[in-house]
Amino acid sequence: MKKRTSGIILTMVPLLAFILLFLLVPFISMIHASFTKGGQTSFTIENYLEIFTNPYYYKSFENSIIISVSSTVVAIILALFAAYAITFFHKKTQDRILVLANLTSNFAGIPLSFAFIVLLGNSGVFTILAQKLDVALLNHFNLYSWTGLILIYIYFQLPLAVMLMFPAFHGIKEQWRESAYLLGASPLTFWKRIGIPILLPSVAGTASILFANSMGAYASAYALTGSTYNLATIRIGALISGDIFAQPELGSALAVLLGVTLIVAMLINEWLTRKVRRDVG
Repeated sequence: MKKRTSGIILTMVPLLAFILLFLLVPFISMIHASFTKGGQTSFTIENYLEIFTNPYYYKSFENSIIISVSSTVVAIILALFAAYAITFFHKKTQDRILVLANLTSNFAGIPLSFAFIVLLGNSGVFTILAQKLDVALLNHFNLYSWTGLILIYIYFQLPLAVMLMFPAFHGIKEQWRESAYLLGASPLTFWKRIGIPILLPSVAGTASILFANSMGAYASAYALTGSTYNLATIRIGALISGDIFAQPELGSALAVLLGVTLIVAMLINEWLTRKVRRDVG
């Protein structure tokens, strides 16, 4: 038994070393840097004071929260209908659709932005085609605007939402549906009294993951708009790499506040999920 325990601990050493070197050390270094200024080692809260007193920085958080909430709400609404529709397919077809959803959920960042530029940019395939066919649908659409940015966020949020919501529909047993109909309940009543309450905890959990996913997104937005739009992740990248001059300590402080925002969002979601489960139970 001792040998087996020793073997398990030994095999965990590479994982623990990886967590220490690539997660904990950068995390501690980031927090430490956020309380320094100009390369000095003395403790200071100037970085945080600058963030809270400069509208430019807290506006970046406001913009990030707006785009994250918008894309999350739209993705969840679409995912609910999509995941429910998938349940009507044969098992093999369901598996293929979920594999495709898994692939598209990982298709983000620079490749995704480039694909949208090729298709819907100023000289994109669909844009030129719409102009030649005199279709007014894309006349007022600008990929490099807030609308285009939200569209890209929804694109990489939707497949993830579908994968997370699909198992929740299997929690609704067919016997419950049949029993409700035998007792005279309409489909609307069934979903209002049984279906939706069962789905709500999954919806809350999915919303938390999607919100965190979009708040931390950087490459897609930067590749599409550069520094045109003031988002928290873009501001962090600009401060660390230096659009004019680098301020890694201020970037670290922004990153810490971004992490705090995500933690608060997850705690609120956890509270809401428990409350919903308690009310349903």
